[in-house]
Amino acid sequence: MKQQPKRLVVGVSGASGAPLAVALLRTLKQTPLESHLIITHGAELTLEQECGITAGDLGALADAVYDNHSIGDGPASGTFAAEGMVVVPCSMKTVAGIHSGYSDTLLLRAADVTLKERRKLVLVPRECPLSTLHLRNLYELSQMGAVILPPVLSYYHHPDSLDDMNTHIVGKILAQFGVEPEDAYHWEGLRP
Repeated sequence: MKQQPKRLVVGVSGASGAPLAVALLRTLKQTPLESHLIITHGAELTLEQECGITAGDLGALADAVYDNHSIGDGPASGTFAAEGMVVVPCSMKTVAGIHSGYSDTLLLRAADVTLKERRKLVLVPRECPLSTLHLRNLYELSQMGAVILPPVLSYYHHPDSLDDMNTHIVGKILAQFGVEPEDAYHWEGLRP
């Protein structure tokens, strides 16, 4: 029997939070998971604005990169073996598309496939405040099996920088797939 590599599909959409996608892909390089990247046009613009990099620069951090308009590529099929998918950051437009099954791009189709195959789908939504419509879509996606993992700031690990904050969120994302980065922080309880 042919052994398939362990793959993680990584979708990057146009919400604020592009540094989280960069941090995730860098961390994935140190894990047994292959990264299979899909970037939306909005994400390309956000990458330039927030990180000063291009989609090509981000793609260089991944094991494989797919054109979001190429709806027939591997991640569009349930036979494309993957541990699951994360969308980081996840815009509310992307949330709405996944919620409604409007799979007109590869990222949306890959998320649809992830849900239908009962694989883990982790959404890292970036919006503040959330409208009732956003909350409804996220709630219903949670009911469909998606994990809603907003990049909520935490302070109990005493971060010194934005990189520390990003590292903490990336650790939470990868924990959903059974991967623990070396620099992951674990709560040990209150100290007297």
